[in-house]
Amino acid sequence: MNVLKRNNVQVTGKGPPLVFVHGFGCDQHMWRLLAPQFSETYTCILLDLVGCGQSDLTAYDREKYNTLHGYASDLCEVLAAVTSAPAVCVGHSVSSMIGMLANLQSPDQFLAQVMVGPSPCYINQGDYIGGFERGDIDSLLETLESNYLGWSSNMAPAIMGAPDQPELGVELTNSFCRTDPEIAKHFARVTFLSDHRADLPRLQSPTLILQCSEDLIAPRCVGDYMQNVIPNCTLRIIDNVGHCPHLSAPSASADAMEQFLQAL
Repeated sequence: MNVLKRNNVQVTGKGPPLVFVHGFGCDQHMWRLLAPQFSETYTCILLDLVGCGQSDLTAYDREKYNTLHGYASDLCEVLAAVTSAPAVCVGHSVSSMIGMLANLQSPDQFLAQVMVGPSPCYINQGDYIGGFERGDIDSLLETLESNYLGWSSNMAPAIMGAPDQPELGVELTNSFCRTDPEIAKHFARVTFLSDHRADLPRLQSPTLILQCSEDLIAPRCVGDYMQNVIPNCTLRIIDNVGHCPHLSAPSASADAMEQFLQAL
């Protein structure tokens, strides 16, 4: 199988590699306000996760993608096909964990990790606060199963936040609605029931967490937790409401990334 076609890989710019990996219900177009800011000094690699965007939908295998490790393996294959240099992985939301798992699987392929709105576990457990009770997640998944388009219309604007930029909520809603419902339902279940807290201490690469000051999906306490558990980690808070600062606060996100990248 052609890996570049499978993941609709697009490469622009020149310099050390930066690979951008989108979140649930999205595609590489969501990086359009952030990635171009780096294309003069970095090789920007954009991709669609299998099942999303313009990826090869025939490559979607429910068994392979029943955990995030399947996507992580794809990421390693994409990088091997594009570059021999270690890359900085910029992952949004669930793809922060996909990037971490790929890094743990193949450390030589990665220089660093940039995690935008990450969460290793969405469910509150003991002293850990992920932001949701298990019943909340079960209810969310049940609603998604029974009425995916309705769920998308209600949830996407809340996830986006950015109350002063309502057009971004509309864009995310449309992106959710373009995704194959059966694939989206499966990916949502894999995402919201995942728990990768035990993997965080194993990540040795320099890591930057970009977290919004107010985020429905990944509350501030999650960023604090990750900063304390990942060995070489910097937490930067973006003054922004929502889960997608690469769209609603791209300049602040780019500035934080630039400072991090220059220090590598």
